[in-house]
Amino acid sequence: MKLKIAVLPGDGIGPEITRQSVKVLKAVAERFKHEFIFEEAPVGAVAIDIDGNPLPEYTLDLCKSSDAVLFGAIGHPKFDNDPEAKVRPEQGLLRLRKELGLFANIRPVKAYEKLKDLSPLRPELISGADMVIYRELTGGIYFGEKSTSEDGRSATDVCTYHVEEIERVAHLAFKAAQLRSKKLTLVDKANILETSRLWRKTVTALGKEYPDVALDFLFIDNAAMQMIQYPKQFDVILTENMFGDILSDEASVIGGSIGLLASASVGEKYALFEPIHGSFPQATGKGIANPVASVLSAAMLLEHFGLTEEAEVIKDAVEVSLHLEVCTQDINHVHNYNTEKVGDFLEEIIIEAENINLNNENLSFGQMTII
Repeated sequence: MKLKIAVLPGDGIGPEITRQSVKVLKAVAERFKHEFIFEEAPVGAVAIDIDGNPLPEYTLDLCKSSDAVLFGAIGHPKFDNDPEAKVRPEQGLLRLRKELGLFANIRPVKAYEKLKDLSPLRPELISGADMVIYRELTGGIYFGEKSTSEDGRSATDVCTYHVEEIERVAHLAFKAAQLRSKKLTLVDKANILETSRLWRKTVTALGKEYPDVALDFLFIDNAAMQMIQYPKQFDVILTENMFGDILSDEASVIGGSIGLLASASVGEKYALFEPIHGSFPQATGKGIANPVASVLSAAMLLEHFGLTEEAEVIKDAVEVSLHLEVCTQDINHVHNYNTEKVGDFLEEIIIEAENINLNNENLSFGQMTII
């Protein structure tokens, strides 16, 4: 298969981690005889520095002319600490989602058995936890009308949803549930919010088209509590934009490190793949950023194009790296490897996988070709 992939490294640790996912994708292309063409462009704070625009038109044009977008991270303290800033890096990502019609964000959350002791939750609570969160991405309060009063003493953010916006992401969530454990949980605040009542009414009606999927409901405050008390109950979670933003970040602590969690943002035509973590500016250039979330996002990119075997090879390589503790310092506090070394390890595992017994307990870093 031939794919053109737009690479938007972005800010902070974005370039470091994205280099590793590109490296891994090139290894996949070499092993499976695909042709992946990569073209890079700026976005976020680095783009503001260059063009005064967090999403330059040539970056947007590149994304629209590509088969997929591989995204790094966005954000910089100089904007975070300036409430008066009129142009912000995050505006670039919001506009990109809107321009590409990326209406659904998909975030898998898995508790790796090897890392269960790293989670702030008790191991017995998270062991076996495996869920995916479907978050509506281009509607709701983030994209609603915003205003501040002339005297600056009041502000308004409007939350609006249309049935069509709800239905299109709900269809994706129901279809995902059919391929998993056939359970879907809608998270809303239907006891208070009109938009949530529309969500519940719409999803309930749509559920009749998927009789094999068990549909249940949780208010967002209860869902946040249940996520900590009993995360294993969840399979597919469906929710609106802001609730999904918060809940998926809460879910990220289950696995012990936010550096493990990938995501896909998809629409009718375009798709973007990125780790869920931020730009982590304090770690920029230090080689301590965990590239696994970006690498697993690359696996989601392959799955999007039906390359399931190739995606599984990446996931298997990550499992091996965790088993052998070839990890960055957020995972392995004592004997750790830098960002580049972890990427090198994953690359070699992918290229040499056919010559490696991945279940061999004696397999060690530096001995990838052992049979």
